[in-house]
Amino acid sequence: MRGKFKAALAVMLAPLALPAAASEGTRIQVTGEIIDTWCYYSGVMGGPDAVVGSAHHTCALWCSAGGIPVGLLAEDGTVYMVLKIEQDAGSASGDTQLSLAAHTVTADGMLYERDGLNYLVVSEVISDMDIVNTTHEDYGTVPPFSFPDPNK
Repeated sequence: MRGKFKAALAVMLAPLALPAAASEGTRIQVTGEIIDTWCYYSGVMGGPDAVVGSAHHTCALWCSAGGIPVGLLAEDGTVYMVLKIEQDAGSASGDTQLSLAAHTVTADGMLYERDGLNYLVVSEVISDMDIVNTTHEDYGTVPPFSFPDPNK
C-alpha cells in the first residue's frame, strides 16, 4: 500500500518539478523595435499598436530608466526579452537601452528559449535605424489615453 501511495504522490507532484533547463542558445540576427515590456504586455497605455514608435518613446525612456526590462519586437511579431546588449553587463535596463528606446535595430546575438519565452543576449547592434515607427501621427506625442480621466 505504501508503495502505491508513493507512486501516486510522485505522479501528482511531477508537474511541480523544476522546469527544463534553458536551451543551449542559437545565434540569430533579428530586426525590430526596442520596446518597453511593461506597457506592451500590461496594456496600461493602450493596445500593442499604441505602445510602440514615436508616440511611446518618452514613456519607454522612463520605464527603462526605472528598471523595466526592454524587449525587441521583431518584424514578425515575436517579442524577445533583452537580457544584455553588447558589453554592458547591467543592461537589462539603463543607459544602453535609453539610447535605443523605440528605435528599430538589427541585432546579432544569442537566442535562448525557456518556458515559452524568448530571451536575447545581443552581441552587437548591427544597425540602428532610429525611430522609424511614427505612431505620433496617429496618437500624438503623448497618447491622450495616458492621462487619467478626472471625471472617474
